[in-house]
Amino acid sequence: MNGCDLSTILYYDYRFDFNPEAINREIRVVIIMEEAGKMTFLGLEENENGPYDIVILPIPYEMTTSYKEGTEFGPEACISASSQVELFDELLGEDLPCGFKLFTSENWNNEVSSLKEALESIEEFSSKWVNGEQFPIFLGGEHGMLLPIIRSLKKHPKIEGKLEKLTIVQIDAHADLRDELNGERFSHGTVIRRTLEEDVGKIIQIGVRAYSSEEKEIIESNERVKTWFARDLISIDSEHSNWNKMINQIKNLSGPVWLSFDIDGLDGILVPATGTPVPGGLSFWGANKIIQELFNAKDSQVIGADVNEISTSPDTNLTEFSAALIATKIITCHIMSMKENLS
Repeated sequence: MNGCDLSTILYYDYRFDFNPEAINREIRVVIIMEEAGKMTFLGLEENENGPYDIVILPIPYEMTTSYKEGTEFGPEACISASSQVELFDELLGEDLPCGFKLFTSENWNNEVSSLKEALESIEEFSSKWVNGEQFPIFLGGEHGMLLPIIRSLKKHPKIEGKLEKLTIVQIDAHADLRDELNGERFSHGTVIRRTLEEDVGKIIQIGVRAYSSEEKEIIESNERVKTWFARDLISIDSEHSNWNKMINQIKNLSGPVWLSFDIDGLDGILVPATGTPVPGGLSFWGANKIIQELFNAKDSQVIGADVNEISTSPDTNLTEFSAALIATKIITCHIMSMKENLS
């Protein structure tokens, strides 16, 4: 196992029979162990000296969770799980990192006293990495972290202070278009609504299958929002599936693109520990296809990505492993696009 600068989380389940009637009690002991060294994504050796081609940025952000907690531990769990991901990818035909330079950043410091301070701090943390000199991949953490990241993109050379140039491709079970959730306007369930208020040009939602009547109105009335519902992409009747139409829209995008991948966009069976897993989501291979086509689009450029709502469970490490595979696919596709630009 790789070392880590903060924690490796080990879970032990003990089951005891306290009497002849076999009354079972399960006691979960969570041990957080500090270890020397630093975990790196994919377990790769890294050079601390830049410049870098790809940077992994852990954001252990958790302040507005509305159901299951644990996203604070998601980024490190994902990085730890990534050490078990195979480095060979058929798309590249060789092992990662293929001569490119990856760097795993220290965690964003989540010792903040308020939600406002947290959002401002994430924006400051993000700003140094979204200048176009490297490809950033943020690991979260609640989806609410997207807002300060998008705000920091105003300094990106492809944006030039004009977020209306940007398209966000959002893979998600939820629309995240509420005005507030549990009385909070800056929640994981409102983050896409807030990015629209920042004048982001277009939102493409893929895999949505849980939304409110308020969100339905926005989906139907706001021309900047295009929603591909999971039920229409994963139809048992292939003649009525919108899958190819969605892929064609991805292929025909233009300008700068940000990929925001909420892992609950995947089918719930693949991410059981995420905060609100929802059945009927994307398959692993479906998600891979979307990512690949997004990076292959001729007239657009993916300028960064986030993989969010990662959490962990004592019962299975499938959630963080699924997230690590998605992040690795993003790395692979970005490297492929870099190779094509160099050829």
